[in-house]
Amino acid sequence: MPFVRRPETRPVSGQPTVEIRRADVTAPAAFPDLTDVDVVVSALGIGKGDGQGTLIAGARIFADVPVRTLWLGALGSGSSAGAGGGIYQWVMKAIVGEELAEKAAADSIALDGGATVFHAPDLRAGSVSTGRRNIPLEDHAKPVLPPYASRAAIAALMLDEAERPTRAAGIPVPVGRI
Repeated sequence: MPFVRRPETRPVSGQPTVEIRRADVTAPAAFPDLTDVDVVVSALGIGKGDGQGTLIAGARIFADVPVRTLWLGALGSGSSAGAGGGIYQWVMKAIVGEELAEKAAADSIALDGGATVFHAPDLRAGSVSTGRRNIPLEDHAKPVLPPYASRAAIAALMLDEAERPTRAAGIPVPVGRI
């Protein structure tokens, strides 16, 4: 079930079984109860005009609830700084800049709360690949060229993990033909 700040601005999914709940991580007192949720798949991001603190606020909320959490992080931030290779890290610093510190802090909070934090590379349009897989960060070899993946493949990998858990809290890196 999607949690969104303003459900009225989201297109209808076309899936009558998908319930959308209003949720704003910057207003924790009004955040919906999660006792009926088995797993949270979070792709929380920083929107235009959000300012600092959104990712940290979200990580704190999910770290404080007894729900298995799958958190989308970014390759090249926090624990995976440099893991995308030198060119990729330079691009991350140039484009993401100051948000890298917030991403790292949010990932740390999520990990401390027991979340699995996916460190995905640059996201692009594309399809889901059958060759997709996750590997532990410590087994990830730095690529020469900047890595990327389709949004659909990353979403599929996170849903695969939600449906068939393969690991405890940690940092998987999506790899393969994604």
